[in-house]
Amino acid sequence: MEDKSTFSVEDLQFLMAQLRNPDGGCPWDLKQTFATIVPSTIEEAYEVAEAIEREDFGHLKEELGDLLFQVIFYSQLGREAGHFDFAQIVDTLVRKLVRRHPHVFPSGELYGDNANTGIDEAQVKQNWEAIKASEREAKGEPGVLDGVATGLPALTRAIKLQKRAAQVGFDWPQLDGVLAKVEEEIGELREAIQSGDLNHAREELGDLLFACVNVSRHLKQDPEAALRRCNRKFERRFGMVEDHLRDEGKQPLDVSLEELDRLWDVAKSQERR
Repeated sequence: MEDKSTFSVEDLQFLMAQLRNPDGGCPWDLKQTFATIVPSTIEEAYEVAEAIEREDFGHLKEELGDLLFQVIFYSQLGREAGHFDFAQIVDTLVRKLVRRHPHVFPSGELYGDNANTGIDEAQVKQNWEAIKASEREAKGEPGVLDGVATGLPALTRAIKLQKRAAQVGFDWPQLDGVLAKVEEEIGELREAIQSGDLNHAREELGDLLFACVNVSRHLKQDPEAALRRCNRKFERRFGMVEDHLRDEGKQPLDVSLEELDRLWDVAKSQERR
């Protein structure tokens, strides 16, 4: 590799152009389209989130690079198709951020005569949402819930929909009301299951999950992050159960559910200690 102390974004763009060069480029990269690399983009975003949750900052640097590469890839595809290029992506982003931060850029210019106006965080959020609402209306999306991407993970989309509704007062004033709603939805799910109507049960299960997301929102917690943390905890504890059984020359299928439950409780106790 070329002896260079630090590569730049321009070097990354050049590399991407070479990968997509019909004359000597990479066959795999040449086959890709906007649609085919979307799964990789989603995966890379989750890997960034996982590195942050693990506080693995050495690994985070690498994962952020992988995510940046996705943007570079899209910009190359956009340039080839005549839609946009990387410079236009940056220009659009900077203009949007300046527009959405009038408290920092009151002149409306990035390098203008700007000064922080001293407003608090609550006012910043209120202004931010008002500006976004104005932008949505300009795009022909006047509804409160318009513009919430349908491709988001369901838990993430649920919390975004709830936040939008809450901005116009459609919200539980206290957490107690949300918890009561969760209990109500559990009862309705039980009734649907007992009726044998699986379609109704599926609907009630969705209502229960939506109510649980509402709890996470009132607790100011990200439901995706909470569930990812729970998944890791489950994996870790089940792994401890398997370790116990392996020491005895056994596997989970070799023992009863009661024994698995007992070992699970042992694993929980060990973690707490």
